[in-house]
Amino acid sequence: MIPPFIDLSVHHKPGGLSDRIAFGFTKALRWCADTFFAERYGHRAVVLETVAAVPGMVGATINHLACLRRMCDDKGWIKTLMDEAENERMHLMTFIEISKPTLFERAVIMGVQWVFYLFFFGLYLVSPKTAHRVVGYFEEEAVISYTHYLAEIDQGRSANVPAPAIAKRYWGLPDNAMLRDVVLVVRADEAHHRDVNHGFANELAGLPVAEPAACPPHHALEPNWKKAA
Repeated sequence: MIPPFIDLSVHHKPGGLSDRIAFGFTKALRWCADTFFAERYGHRAVVLETVAAVPGMVGATINHLACLRRMCDDKGWIKTLMDEAENERMHLMTFIEISKPTLFERAVIMGVQWVFYLFFFGLYLVSPKTAHRVVGYFEEEAVISYTHYLAEIDQGRSANVPAPAIAKRYWGLPDNAMLRDVVLVVRADEAHHRDVNHGFANELAGLPVAEPAACPPHHALEPNWKKAA
């Protein structure tokens, strides 16, 4: 499978106080990730994908409840955000197979997830536009990180190991797929989330919304109760 083309140069220039806060917050977290993980991209992915899966679920929950209260249509936002949350979770499940997290990293994951969930939930209640802009900037940084990961693999500094079975099933990758193939489709996913969330923020701000980057095909994994039937 050939991953869809993505534009690596996409960047939303901060256009106001809300955008500047979102951008500054993202850069602060980027500095923390770079300091803590350095070039251990597999371990970085395990921890950061647990955080990346939070915004979609939070946004979907709040929009769902708001639509129930107002008895209005969600314009497709809820499913889009739920799909984003599931996709980021599948990124996590994939990289757990590649980079086994240490006990310390598991502890970090638990702490960071709770803090970030509470923070993002509050932010979304106060300013959905800022919340989506934060995610858009998060995903810009994710695209950069996975591009660096690809360079590490191509230059032989990270082993190009066989792709985990779960990744082959989820993205429909061939049997001989390698880690590099996984990173390419994950990066394409992140580019799609980048554009979707910047688009949501633009829509809330009354700005033009551009067409998002194409997303690789995803194949839902069969639940255990179906396998047993």
